[in-house]
Amino acid sequence: MPGRVLDGIRVLDLTRVVAGPFATATLADLGAEVIKVERPGTGDDYRYGPSRKGETSLSFQNTNRGKRSITLDVRTEAGRELFLRLVDGADVVVENFRAGWLASQGLGPPVIQARNPRCVVAALSGFGATGPRAGQASYDIVAQATGGLMALTGFADGPPVRGGGALADFVGGLYLALGIVSALFERDRTGRARCLDLSNQDAVFAITDSAATIYSDLGVHSHRVGNQHPFTAPYDAHAAKDGWVAVATASNKLFRQLCDAIGRPELASDERYRSHRVRSENRAEINGIVSEWIGQRTCEEVLRALGPDGADVPVARVASPEELVDDPQLNARGMIERHPHPTLGEVVFHGNPLQLSGHEPRTRPLAPGLGADNDAVYGELGLDAAAVAELREKGVI
Repeated sequence: MPGRVLDGIRVLDLTRVVAGPFATATLADLGAEVIKVERPGTGDDYRYGPSRKGETSLSFQNTNRGKRSITLDVRTEAGRELFLRLVDGADVVVENFRAGWLASQGLGPPVIQARNPRCVVAALSGFGATGPRAGQASYDIVAQATGGLMALTGFADGPPVRGGGALADFVGGLYLALGIVSALFERDRTGRARCLDLSNQDAVFAITDSAATIYSDLGVHSHRVGNQHPFTAPYDAHAAKDGWVAVATASNKLFRQLCDAIGRPELASDERYRSHRVRSENRAEINGIVSEWIGQRTCEEVLRALGPDGADVPVARVASPEELVDDPQLNARGMIERHPHPTLGEVVFHGNPLQLSGHEPRTRPLAPGLGADNDAVYGELGLDAAAVAELREKGVI
C-alpha cells in the first residue's frame, strides 16, 4: 500500500551541524514530521557554509531536507515552557549537544518523559553520557581518532588518515536514526519509551572491521594497508592511463578469472597465490602484477576486459561525487534528487538509499528557512499572531 513508513511520527529535532541533522533528515525521508528547533537569529551553525553569497549553505540544504523550522531559546524560562508544550505532542526528542547540556537547562530525559512518557529521547554526543570522557568536546576527526578508524586508514609508510566526507559524523547519524526507529518500534509494542545515549566514539569503534576481536583472539595487530585488504589479494586501486580503477577478488574462483583475463593463467596455480592466506601474505607482489597490467591500458579497456562482459570480476573506475551526479545507475535508483528552489533555481540532494516498496516521497522536498514555521507550529499550541510577535520581540523565538 502506498504511503510513508513513519507517517504520523513527530520529531522535535534540536540537533545541529552534521551527524544529528543527517539522522533526522533520514527520518523525514521516511515520512516523519521533523520540527527543527534552532537558535533565534543565527540558527544551526551549518547554515553558514558553502553557498552562493547571501544563501543558506548547500550542505545545510542537503542534511535538513524535508523538515520544518522553528526558533526557540530553551535557555529562557519562557523557552523551556514552550518546549515542554511541544513535547506534549512529540514522539521523539533528539539532540546532539555535549552530554549533559540539555539536562543543565532543566530539560533532561526524566523531565521530558515525566511530561510525555511515550516520548523517545535520543542523544548523540562525542563520548556519551557515561565514562571518564563524558561531556568532552568532539568533532568528526576526533571520533575517527578515538574510535580506531584513523589508525586503520592510510598507507603503511604514511600518517593516519581521516576517512573522507565526515565519515564518523554520518556513521553516528545512521546509528542515531536506527536507535530512534528501534525505540519507536518497542514503544508501540510495549507502551514504554526508552532513552538512547549514543557516543560517536562508540559508533566509529563498532565499524572497525572486527580488528579488536581479531587482536584479542589471535594477537594480530591492525595496520594501515592503503587501498589493499589485510586478508585477501588482489584488492586495490590501480592507476590506468586515464584514471584509477578498483579491482577486488575475494574468492579463488574470481582470482582464476582475473588471471585468465590478464593473460597470466599460471598465477592461479602458483603456490604463492593459491589461497586467500598466501595471497594476503604476498599482496604487494600480486597487486603489483595487476597494477602493471592496468597501467598499460585505459579505464575503458580495463572495464571491458574485467567487467561483466569480460572476466566478470568486481571492478569499477574510481569516480568522484561530482561525476556521480550524472551516473546512470544512481539516477535510475532515484539517488540524485533535483528540486526547484525559490532562490537557487535547482538544488541537487543525495537520495535516501532505503528503497522501500510503495514508499511515497517525503512531504516537503526542500530544507526550511530559519523559523519559517514559527507561526504554524506555535499556532498549533494556541498562540495567536500577537503572542508569537511578543515572543519574537523578547528573543524567546
